[in-house]
Amino acid sequence: MNKERTNQLSSRRKFISMAGTGAAAMAMTPGFAFSGAHQSAIEGARDTLIQQDPSKGWVPVSDRKIRVGIVGYGHSRFGASFGFQNHPNVEIVAVSDLLPDRCAELAKVTNCKKTYPSLEELVKDKSIEAVFVATDPPNHPKHCIEVLKHGKHAATAVPVTYGSIEEGEQLLEEVKRSGLKFMMFETSCFRADLYAMRLIYEVGGFGKIVYSEGEYYHYGEKPLPSYNGWRNGSPPQWYPTHSNAYYIGVTGGTFTEVSCYGMKSDREIYKPGNNRYNNIFSTEIALFRTSEGGMSRMARSGDTPGFGAEAGRVRGQKGSFYGKYEGLEKNLPDLNRPPLPPGVPPGGHGGSHGPLMNEFVLSIIQDRKPLVDIVASLNMTVPGIVAHQSAMKDGELMKIPQY
Repeated sequence: MNKERTNQLSSRRKFISMAGTGAAAMAMTPGFAFSGAHQSAIEGARDTLIQQDPSKGWVPVSDRKIRVGIVGYGHSRFGASFGFQNHPNVEIVAVSDLLPDRCAELAKVTNCKKTYPSLEELVKDKSIEAVFVATDPPNHPKHCIEVLKHGKHAATAVPVTYGSIEEGEQLLEEVKRSGLKFMMFETSCFRADLYAMRLIYEVGGFGKIVYSEGEYYHYGEKPLPSYNGWRNGSPPQWYPTHSNAYYIGVTGGTFTEVSCYGMKSDREIYKPGNNRYNNIFSTEIALFRTSEGGMSRMARSGDTPGFGAEAGRVRGQKGSFYGKYEGLEKNLPDLNRPPLPPGVPPGGHGGSHGPLMNEFVLSIIQDRKPLVDIVASLNMTVPGIVAHQSAMKDGELMKIPQY
């Protein structure tokens, strides 16, 4: 083994010991191996190779069982991949998908005996306390509002709204009105590197963030299958949360304004008139001003072959993080992610699936705000919508709504 390779492996092992069970799956090391029974075509969604028992140190907080419904079992199979069915504090009461065969498969893999033909029917079930919405992104706001209006806590796959600021704000008002829990399952927030960054930031280890970067590269020669073809030609910055989390999820701050440039693609789906969005860009790179006064570059591309990435890094006045922390703070907290109940797999996207689901369940049991609540969800999503508007106006500087 050559010296360069030895040094690379040494650096990886050092970070694994520092930042938790899933650090080896960081997108910053794109060559790391993945394993899992369901090999999803979504970048980062495959199960990760975990280095130690993720349940080590777990202590139950309650014997209560939250009665959960799950809606959606599309191409990515997200309805089952977050592990609700494995959590000791969860009972899967009912599941639903518009396609009968997928609905039956979702019921089978979650060991659930009750099915409904639609979300609209499932939410009428009075025995259900919370619903995980894994439907198509264009319907996320409408579906989550329907869940909340029926008196049930709601969680959704990303993004919280798809291209519509107005629909996102309607969901915000419904969350406030209902007083119920809402959480967006943004996977980057429970990747080992970002989770460590957030804890370091909270103890002042970065000071103010001067500059941050986030990247989400997801190449495919053809669009993946999607309900009503929602993926076909979609604006890259409408799916921004995996990258935007590398500032918003670290600091809890916001982006205040943006200038974004797009690059046209040679692929037919991005030609004028060939998609429902009238979108011509397959790559959009945004430069944001942050609420701390710093700058953040967030990259989204579906047209660049090579390593897929959900990754980021930060540089602050007192320290930086690029694979590891380097800075002035010497008394760092434990940077490991919280332990999971025995039998709950960490899952895909860098071992973030299980921790996200566990966080939502605990927010209900402990009656507290979930980590990625409605405000954080909008602050990660809406800037991308405005960024696409800027790209369509050749980089015009645009203000971003604040939540």
